[in-house]
Amino acid sequence: MSTINDPYASTTDSREGPVFTVTGQDWDTIDASAVEGDHLVINMGPQHPSTHGVLRLVLEIDGETVRDARAGVGYLHTGIEKNMEYRTWTQGVTFCTRMDYVAPFSNEAAYVMAVEKLLGIEAPEKAQAMRVLLLELNRISSHLICIATGGMELGALTVMTCGFRDRELILDLFEMITGLRMNHAFFRPGGVAQDLPEGAIEQLRSTVALLKKRLPEYAALCNANPIFKGRLKGVGHLELAGCLALGLTGPVLRATGYDWDLRKKQPYWGYETYDFDVVTRDEPDAYGRFRVRLDEMWQSLRIVEQATDRLEKMDGQPVMVADKKIAWPSQLSVGADGQGNSAEHIKHIMGESMEALIHHFKIVTEGFRVPAGQAFASIEAPRGEIDCHLVSDGGTRPYRAHFRDPSFVNLQATSVMSEGGMLSDVIVAVASLDPVMGGVDR
Repeated sequence: MSTINDPYASTTDSREGPVFTVTGQDWDTIDASAVEGDHLVINMGPQHPSTHGVLRLVLEIDGETVRDARAGVGYLHTGIEKNMEYRTWTQGVTFCTRMDYVAPFSNEAAYVMAVEKLLGIEAPEKAQAMRVLLLELNRISSHLICIATGGMELGALTVMTCGFRDRELILDLFEMITGLRMNHAFFRPGGVAQDLPEGAIEQLRSTVALLKKRLPEYAALCNANPIFKGRLKGVGHLELAGCLALGLTGPVLRATGYDWDLRKKQPYWGYETYDFDVVTRDEPDAYGRFRVRLDEMWQSLRIVEQATDRLEKMDGQPVMVADKKIAWPSQLSVGADGQGNSAEHIKHIMGESMEALIHHFKIVTEGFRVPAGQAFASIEAPRGEIDCHLVSDGGTRPYRAHFRDPSFVNLQATSVMSEGGMLSDVIVAVASLDPVMGGVDR
């Protein structure tokens, strides 16, 4: 190391290149040429403020400018896909619902759709309407989390408090219908776990009416706010060609103007019969993605209203396929005879029929068998396309279960969106992707 005898002398290091140069009589004056071209590598994370989970970003910066960004994942690994190989087909729902824990119904939907393809069955019409209802409510709650946490990172705390306030309304609906606020395991191969409880239709209508009054607050707070727009516009820019090259889907892709939405392009569970629009914008940056999510919540409300109207007319219809090899006796009694959920009927099956009790015990403990083969299913989740590939060897458990999670794929864009931008804009770029690390590290 060099030593300084004269504080007014020019000083260099004996190693390659100068480390610093002191000129004149001011120790605080640094010669720019002495540090020109030197890059600093820093770790942002492994706990990063813009993610729902644990992410590590390795950033190479030149001053405040990001020259290179690399995402490091795996800190939240749960082994869910591997664990599903040791559980029955029904128990698999309980595992996969915990992947993207902000949008658990999307995980369940992709999984049960693949199982039903292997079984060659289709859920009853009422079960499909209930699935659509819960998926769209979940889309709204997921977008509220994205907008709320994204606003918090920018210092817009009012946006955060409004987002979590309104999300609570939807979680209350989930708790009423499924019994849980998160990680529901409510979608089952062949239908859903149970019918709508008494008073559900009225609570759904009142919640939708309240959300219609509150959603305009986000537009009033953010859309034309010069500070909000200044932090988001032009940040995390990624054109259509880049999105297609990286396989990005969801709001990130639709913000480029491309109307790719599986609910329209490859409809499932009757989505083609619902009246709604695919939201797009010609603003491929963080601001455009925010606007897409904001408008998508309105479209989801339209679908929720239509699904609620249909469910009101389906009182007494079954919510599980009438297949004794798949459904539990208690599930099979719910509307299977057109009489609705009869407590006396269930009591008779479970308390007086030895055959039904034995069957219930075996189907719960051992599970049902699924024909050998493989199936692939895709749905439109809040963050983009989620796919499930299932392989069955003819047994009561999945031989292999693999998910293509949109958060994992979309994270590839972190480098492209961040490079050349400011260090402070990395947070905004990652927040606009809305990654949930439970889905990334499954």
